[in-house]
Amino acid sequence: MDMYESGVGSRVVQIDTPSLLVDLDVFEANLARMSEFLRQGSTKLRPHSKSNKCPVIAQKQVAAGAIGICCQKLGEAEVMASHGIRDILITNQIVGPIKIARLMAVARGCDLKVAVDNPGNVDALAEAASAARLRLGVVIEVNVGMNRCGVLPGEPTVELARHIMRRPSLQFRGLMGYEGHCVDLPDFQERKTQTEKAMALLVQTRDAVQAANIEVDIVSGGGTGTYMITGRYPGITEIEAGSYVFMDTTYRQALTDFDNSLTVLSTVISRPANNRVVLDCGVKTLAGDYGTPAIEGVRPALSCGLSEEHSTWVYDSNMQDLAVGDKVRVIPAHCCATINLHDRLFAVRREVVEDIWEIAGCGKTR
Repeated sequence: MDMYESGVGSRVVQIDTPSLLVDLDVFEANLARMSEFLRQGSTKLRPHSKSNKCPVIAQKQVAAGAIGICCQKLGEAEVMASHGIRDILITNQIVGPIKIARLMAVARGCDLKVAVDNPGNVDALAEAASAARLRLGVVIEVNVGMNRCGVLPGEPTVELARHIMRRPSLQFRGLMGYEGHCVDLPDFQERKTQTEKAMALLVQTRDAVQAANIEVDIVSGGGTGTYMITGRYPGITEIEAGSYVFMDTTYRQALTDFDNSLTVLSTVISRPANNRVVLDCGVKTLAGDYGTPAIEGVRPALSCGLSEEHSTWVYDSNMQDLAVGDKVRVIPAHCCATINLHDRLFAVRREVVEDIWEIAGCGKTR
């Protein structure tokens, strides 16, 4: 029997560290809260699976009312489609013959849509879809202020939509725009103002496309930090929030609607000073790309330094309540990047391991 399987039914303190945990009571409350919010409006939920990379979670989100899921990487879409998810939007550009061939294989088994922002890429997708005898769904990514990928709003988007409409092997489905530059703004009024500015660009662009006699079915946007704004903005058909099921210390600074369900179970392996604690989780198990993690139930540290296999926590006074051998739960600063460092997730309820979920999208960066 796999060593992880023996954890089912055991208590959390029996799990070896570092390991990734999800508190099921909190997770389910987060899931229900988002579902209830969207039931009260017309906008649908298409949660982003890059935040969990876990087919079990995607299935639970669909069961709770989501219309489908988003994927950021083709490898994630392959995993989700192989686990029965049938409505997938890849919110990224799929470029090059190797990836496009894989894309066609996924499209044979589900309602697949992919983002585009370039005529040459559109032509390559159209040629491959024609050869595969498929009609591939595409959405145009519109740059609404993040300045990453995306076509400029207005006429440039209309021109690309016309280009797509001339390709019979493609089906133009609509638009997407991610206001990622707004999602963690700490001041809510500023976040609301900037988000509405971004969504206005997206909806005005939809109007321009429709004025060119091109039907727009999908207008997709939104993240966890803007769900309450984008999810009520007239003209937006779906939101792509994903982190809400887990949360992290960075998001919690801007949003308290959802609670932290994701933690890294870690062991105190050294107490080299009264005010310094060293845990066995480092950047190989706890994302360190931005933000500051926190030890659950312990007052904030003055600093947390992450190396490969260690995290060193410095406090302003003696930490007598933490001893070598103690196990603690660390709340990640970035849940999405932390998930990608683990292949299994211990689903825990009231300190007992209820299930173990495979993070099948772990490492799917291609």
